Amino acid sequence: MADRVASPTTTREAVLDAAHRMLAAGLVEGTSGNISGRLPDGLVCLTPSSVAYDTMTLDDLVVVDLAGTVVEGHRAPTTEKDLHLATLRTYPELGSVIHTHAVHATMFALAREPIPAVIEEVVVYVGGDVPCCDYRGTGTAELGEEVAARLADRGAALLANHGLVTCAATPEKALHNAALVERTAQIVWGARAMGATIHPLPERVNADMAGVYRFIRDNP
Repeated sequence: MADRVASPTTTREAVLDAAHRMLAAGLVEGTSGNISGRLPDGLVCLTPSSVAYDTMTLDDLVVVDLAGTVVEGHRAPTTEKDLHLATLRTYPELGSVIHTHAVHATMFALAREPIPAVIEEVVVYVGGDVPCCDYRGTGTAELGEEVAARLADRGAALLANHGLVTCAATPEKALHNAALVERTAQIVWGARAMGATIHPLPERVNADMAGVYRFIRDNP
């Protein structure tokens, strides 16, 4: 694997660092998935199309405007750029979107079933249950619009028959959300495999912690 940036100091470095960590955590394989980071000037840094994460460098990253026009970089941006740009255009408080193919989360995406927020930290960091988007074609503007609509009050959503998308103020925080959702999906799957009854959190706890999520999101 190429040398990772130990302490990212720029958005570009944070995007690359998250890409390397995403692969190391097993949230993607090969060249699947993609990451974006909003730059201070309002442009967006994206991972490129069809470049392996273990060899990816800063020079491989692509910068586009919010309409998707490439303004910097020698590679093509991820084919799923609309998924990122629709969300970043809609929510100025967000600075990063990450799309992964995490195994357990994708199980729920195949079943088109939300991942229940039965663990308190999921409500704090994601806002509640992780909803499943209606199916839209990969790489289409329609998928971008569907994802953006689902992320209005959530830090994560499932892509039907596809995978997981998360958002946050920074790539590091968006990656944290991806790992948290995947871990929760695995726990829920395991509890169900045990034949256990999964008990929801008390409604008051959900309401209070959803308020914490909203505060964190609006005050990055």
